[in-house]
Amino acid sequence: MQAWIEWARGPVFIFSFSFMVLGLARHVALTVWEAGRTMRRAGDRSLPLVAIGRATLKWLFPAGAIARNALFSSTSVLFHAAILVVPIFLAGHIALWTRAFGIGWPAIPNGVADVLTLLAIVTAVALAVQRLTARATRAISRPSDHLVLLAVALPFATGFLTMHPALNPFSFESTMLLHVMSGNLVLVLMPLTKLSHAVLLPGTQLISKVGWHWPLDSGSRVGAALGKEAERV
Repeated sequence: MQAWIEWARGPVFIFSFSFMVLGLARHVALTVWEAGRTMRRAGDRSLPLVAIGRATLKWLFPAGAIARNALFSSTSVLFHAAILVVPIFLAGHIALWTRAFGIGWPAIPNGVADVLTLLAIVTAVALAVQRLTARATRAISRPSDHLVLLAVALPFATGFLTMHPALNPFSFESTMLLHVMSGNLVLVLMPLTKLSHAVLLPGTQLISKVGWHWPLDSGSRVGAALGKEAERV
C-alpha cells in the first residue's frame, strides 16, 4: 500500500498539478487574447479602470450580496476561503513541498486547519443541498455541478480522518491513498469545471467591460443580419 501512496504522491500528483497549471494558463491566455482582439477592433477603446477595480473588489468581497442573502452568500464565501487556505497552508502539505523543492512558507496551526477542514466539508454539502432545493439555482445547475462539490469535499474528509486516527474507521494507508488520489482528481477538475473561476474571477469584470466595446461596423452588420440595413434608425 505504501508503494501506491508514493505513486499517487509522485507521478500522479506531478501529472495532475501540471494538468491544472497548463489548463488554467490556457484559460487565462485565451481570455487575454480575446480581450485584446476585441479592443483592437473596438471603436471606443477607453476603459473605466477605477469602476472596474471597484466592481472586482465587490465580487471578491461581496458584502452587499451577504446582506441580501446572508445564509447562501456566507456559506459560499466560507467554502471558497476554506478550500483555498487549507491545501496551501497546511503544515503537512508544506512539508511535502519543502522535501521535493526545498521551498516552504508559514503554516496555519493544526487547530485552525481542523476548523477550516470541517468548514469546507459542511459548506460543500450545504451548497450542494442548496443547489438541489432552491428553484433559481436548480434551473441552472447540471449534475456535474453537484458532483464537483462532493469531489472537493472528499479530500478534506479523508484528510481529517488521517489527522485523527481515533475517529477513522478505516486503515491509515487506505485513507491516505484515497486522500491523495481525491486531491489529485480535484487538481485535474480545476480547469475542466466551474472550479476554474477561482483563477478567472478577478478578471471577470474587466472582460465584461471589454466585451461591450463593439467594432466600428457592428451596427451595420447587425442590420444586415436582420435584413434591415436600409431602414433608418
